[in-house]
Amino acid sequence: MRIFIIIWIGQFLSLVGSRLTQFAFNVWLFQETGSVTQFGLLVLCGSLPSLLISPIAGGFVDRWSRRWTMIIADFCAGLCTLSIAWLFITGNLEIWHLYIIEALSSCFSTFQANAYAAATTLLVPKENLPRASGLTSLGRGVSKLIAPVLAGMLLPIVHIPGIIVIDFATLFFAIVPLMVVTFQELNNLDEQTGNKSFWKEVIFGWNFLTTKPGLLALLILFASNNLFTGIFNVLTTPLVLSLTSPTGLGIVLSIGSSGVVLGSLMMSIWKAQEHYIKTIFGFTLLAGLFIFLAGLRPSLSLFTVSDFCLLATYPVISGLVQVMFQKKVPPEVQGRVFGLKDPIATVGLTLGYAIAGPLDDLIFEPLMAPDSILAGNIGKIIGVGQGRGVGLLDILLGLVVVVGTIAAYQYPRLRLLEEELPDAIPDEPFATSKF
Repeated sequence: MRIFIIIWIGQFLSLVGSRLTQFAFNVWLFQETGSVTQFGLLVLCGSLPSLLISPIAGGFVDRWSRRWTMIIADFCAGLCTLSIAWLFITGNLEIWHLYIIEALSSCFSTFQANAYAAATTLLVPKENLPRASGLTSLGRGVSKLIAPVLAGMLLPIVHIPGIIVIDFATLFFAIVPLMVVTFQELNNLDEQTGNKSFWKEVIFGWNFLTTKPGLLALLILFASNNLFTGIFNVLTTPLVLSLTSPTGLGIVLSIGSSGVVLGSLMMSIWKAQEHYIKTIFGFTLLAGLFIFLAGLRPSLSLFTVSDFCLLATYPVISGLVQVMFQKKVPPEVQGRVFGLKDPIATVGLTLGYAIAGPLDDLIFEPLMAPDSILAGNIGKIIGVGQGRGVGLLDILLGLVVVVGTIAAYQYPRLRLLEEELPDAIPDEPFATSKF
């Protein structure tokens, strides 16, 4: 676990630096263009390549050394940072440069994340996998929480070139531990993959999951809940703005982010060694309940508490899903399986982002207008007017999550996954490591 923590600290510091640069150029882009569409395209360039390349990256990760994959991916991400710095300093930076560099960075991050997840199984004892997952989630949550604040404080002082220097400096904290730390890789990796068609390896992840119906069902449940999560997240801003000012929105979002940190801390000290599936079901039911409560009344305090509690469930659910895959998937094929698992889970979230706006604008807000057909019945309970369409949608989403979770629990292959599918990793770390 010590070697993992050393690597984790370096990756966390590098992630903070990357988010500082991301924030700075998001601000620059919006100030230069004033276009929400341009900003949305930049976000798309940061997410879409990861979805498309992840299965391919998984095939390479299983062929290559996981440690060197992380080193090279981090180094290439650093080259992207240097490229954008040079273009900005010389006054040649164009909007389309940001799109290309963001897409390339997304590709390198996909390789790095896939190798990092697969390497965790090699470095961490089985009983500590939940803690490792919690620390990983904690790093993401804390970086999202502090990077915008730090960037907002630093930008007026050091400006964009200074932010880039900080980002590039933090990159060394990610690469140096990986260069110094060594851990034994899987000896038979090349022999197992060398004689197979690469494209057969790419689709191997799907073929593997179809032979493990319990794992496939767990992934479908997780992706489905991500769909509802995506819808809820997008509609949080309009609902809160119907109740308070933009300043109040910032406070609510910060409180919600602290819920993610709390959930991650819970995972980082997790000691239970069994009943992971039941815990996933329990926290998913709680998530559905909190989504339901968030929309029940036009109350800022009720929404804030519900949102905080809801976001605290996310790291536990996603962390234990990750642990189940790490325990049940053989280490030598984890790159390919994770390369499929992650984009499937993310597709649900992305689809939720895409449909949330039309659902609210075209269906639910008109349904909860003061003169609508529902104003005299449902409107008397949850309120009418601006934001109550989002409230009704949240209520329905919460009910769907609860009912869907109860229905999924009836499937024995999923409910009994821990007992029926043997662990594919030993109790001790799969490979030795040293510093």
